[in-house]
Order: sequence, then structure tokens, then C-alpha cells
Amino acid sequence: MEGGVEEKISDAERRCDSMGSVFVDSSRPLKIAIVAGEMSGDLLGSGLMQSLKKYHNNIEFVGIGGPKMIDAGCQSLFPMERLAVMGIVEVLGRLRELLSIRKSLAEEFIQNPPDLFIGIDAPDFTISLELMLREKGIKTAHYVSPSIWAWRQKRVFKIKKAVDLMLTLLPFEAAFYEKYDVPVTFVGHPLANIINVDLDTNIAKKHWGYNPSDKIIAVLPGSRGGELKHIGPLFIEVMNQCFQIDPRIKFVVPVANAARRAQFERQLSLCETDLPVLLVDGHAREVMAGADAVLVASGTATLEAMLLKRPMVVAYKWGAITHAIISPLVKSRYISLPNLLADEELIPEFVQSQATPEKIVPALMTQLNDVANREKLTQRFNDIHHQLRQNASDEAALALMKLLEYKLD
Repeated sequence: MEGGVEEKISDAERRCDSMGSVFVDSSRPLKIAIVAGEMSGDLLGSGLMQSLKKYHNNIEFVGIGGPKMIDAGCQSLFPMERLAVMGIVEVLGRLRELLSIRKSLAEEFIQNPPDLFIGIDAPDFTISLELMLREKGIKTAHYVSPSIWAWRQKRVFKIKKAVDLMLTLLPFEAAFYEKYDVPVTFVGHPLANIINVDLDTNIAKKHWGYNPSDKIIAVLPGSRGGELKHIGPLFIEVMNQCFQIDPRIKFVVPVANAARRAQFERQLSLCETDLPVLLVDGHAREVMAGADAVLVASGTATLEAMLLKRPMVVAYKWGAITHAIISPLVKSRYISLPNLLADEELIPEFVQSQATPEKIVPALMTQLNDVANREKLTQRFNDIHHQLRQNASDEAALALMKLLEYKLD
């Protein structure tokens, strides 16, 4: 654990202790239902579970989680991969299965009520489940706000009915909920504590077998099959054109799992150029840490790249039908978290029809080679990093224990 974090944890424990009844009787088991829908939620969920254990030493976790949550002690009733879908067309194709899973979870938790239900991200799945459970008297919390400040803002009224507490990772999200009198706590982002403020890129390069002088581009085309379907071929063509411009460039592509590796390898096999590509199973953060620039699909990875102080280009594509339905509902000027947090375009981003090799390649080459731009970005990224560095997992756990004090004996 990073130096200084232990002191912050101890401080959080002292604040919790000063509240008296927040600490529960650990002789009484505490049951927490928790559901995450994708890899980023699995990471957040495992950190939250570990922090909750600091305040109660007898907790049963049950729900849906990935490998990190399972390792932390969650009994996963369904494979998390079954929830990891994107886009309207993809969801419709799996709708019957998703509804069946949600119904099974609702029946299980109503028949065997937990002390608390926590939905982590995956709002279209978890918020409806939270509403069903809260109507039955089960306390509910939602960790990671959906992007209602960006699109479909009327969802806030359903959320107000569904949750006893919203935990937000970003400060502007909490301000949005406060306007609608939704109970909310800004906890910061866990990654801001996990990732060091100052990193040595050369150490990370050495880990992957590269020299400090090597030009490395990390390429992250998405962790879900639907994302990779649309974004993988685009990113491969961008890699191809960048390599034609500068044959010294090497590419590292972290893949989320075996299925995504096989999918990307099939896409890569169609490329006529023999690209210098290293595929890495997982370790996306370590890969980005050793890169000189990052090409990334929109999502949590953009925040990780920012916290790692990496110059980046963000691009995103989805199916035409999904885009036609969703694009009129979007209210936000930006899609990437660095730009949203800065409220200005710090990094180039390209969406749908704008996400073309002709636009992405020159932007990426600038991010790779422009030293002055890198220094400017590093300073701005540092400022945002400190703003988000709130020891989020412990802050979230503390807020949940405060919520539970009214239910526990």
C-alpha cells in the first residue's frame, strides 16, 4: 500500500469511531448484497468490500462480481460477464437473459433480505433492481453515478425513488444530485489513491522489456465484445498508419480476458502490415504507465491514463442504430473524463463519424511527440488528481455504515 494511505485509513477509522453507533456489533453477521456489471465495477467493488471489512469483521457478501470481488469474498450468483453488454442493439439481443437474471436476484434478495444492497455502475440493470428492493424495505445504495448530467437527465427521478444513498466518484456529479434532493456523498475516485501522483515511465518501460528511448503507444480498444467489434478495426488501422509514419513505434495492447484476446487477434490477422504489437493479458494500468502516448476508448481507462499523466487520444464508436437513438439525448460537450473534469478539451476526442484514422492519426502523433504539450498536460492532470484523491473506498464504506446505523441493532 502506498505510503501515507495507512495514516488516512486510520484517520477514517477514528472519525468512524467518534460517531459511536456507526460501528456495528460484529457478533451479529452483516449481509450485504452487491452487484457489479463489468471489470471497472469489479475493481471498485473489491476495494469497497475490503474497506467495509475494516468496520465490521463478519460480513457476508453475495450478488454478482468478477474475479477481484470473488477473491475479496463475494459469492457471485451469476458470471459477471453476462451483464457486460453495451449499446441498444446488443442489449436487445440479450434482454431476455438480463431480465431473467434480474428477476432471480430480486426473488433471492426479497426472500433472504440483505441488510443493504449496493449496485455498482451498470445503471440500467442495477437501478431497476434497487427500486424493486427498496419498495420491499431493503436499504439500497448506488456506487458510481450514471451519466445523467450528460444525457437522459430525467432518470434522476427514478434514482431518487430507488436509492437511499448515491455515492459519486466525481465532484460535479454530487452537485447535480443535490439540486434534486437526492441523498448523495462525493467520495472521490479510488484510482486517485491507488495510482501514485508521481510515476517514473522508464521503470514501467523496463518492466515490459523496452528501452527509455523506445516510442511506445498503449492501445486500449475496450474491454467488452461489443466495443471491440466497432473499435478494434479502427484502432488497428490507426496503428498501421502511425507505424508507416514512424517505424520505430511499438504498440502494447492489454486485453481484458481470453475472449477479447481471441477477438482482437482475429481482427489483427486481417491487417496487411506486420505490426510490432505486444498483447498483454490484463495489466492495462501498467501498460499505460510505460507508454509515451495512449489511444483509448472512452471510459474509466481515460481516467487511469490521466492519473498516470499520459498524453492520450480518445475515440469511440458504436452501432449505427444505437448512435441514432442515443445521440439526440446527449447533453454533455465531452465524452472523456479528463475533459469533463477540466470542463475544457485537454485531450483530443473523436466520436462516431469523427472517429476516423484521418483525424485520429495526426492527433495521436502530436500527443506522442509534442514535449511542450506533455508538460502542460502533466500539470493539469496533477491538479485533477489531487482533487479526486479522497481515499474513496474508505469514504464510501464510512458513508454506508452511517446509512446502516438506523437499521442495525
